[in-house]
Amino acid sequence: MAHQHPKRWAGLPVFIVILALVAVVGSLAAVNAGGEYLSLERPAWAPPQWLFGPAWTVLYIMIALSGWLAWSARGLTPALGVYAVQLVLNAAWTPLFFGAGRYGLAFAEIVVLWLAIVLNIVMFRRISRPAAWLLVPYLLWVTYAAALNFAIWQLN
Repeated sequence: MAHQHPKRWAGLPVFIVILALVAVVGSLAAVNAGGEYLSLERPAWAPPQWLFGPAWTVLYIMIALSGWLAWSARGLTPALGVYAVQLVLNAAWTPLFFGAGRYGLAFAEIVVLWLAIVLNIVMFRRISRPAAWLLVPYLLWVTYAAALNFAIWQLN
């Protein structure tokens, strides 16, 4: 077991870089997202614009740790394939919503993202309970974001 310890820690930067790339894709598509968000009709329960950056920073750290824990427990598994799919879906939402202004399509996409996260949690739970639990705040945030996306779609 001791010989796997260095490999385990060496993988953590890889997961951090992957999540940083997902965040960069989102931020490139959302260069004017703050102004666009403020110009939209939003429900009364919509969060303030400043909350998104800190919330996603914490969530991306938790998502990276989750993937790393699952990988370090079992290596490459089908669960990590689902993990990769939900990361691609995560990165695709911002260009749809903010880049293209396709609120209905973005809502459909975030529903698929939500389902992928649920599947990812179920699969990670079999590998590493901490890895699964680290994705729960992400699922809760995406649930809230999906409701917000739907409301904005209906209001605009």
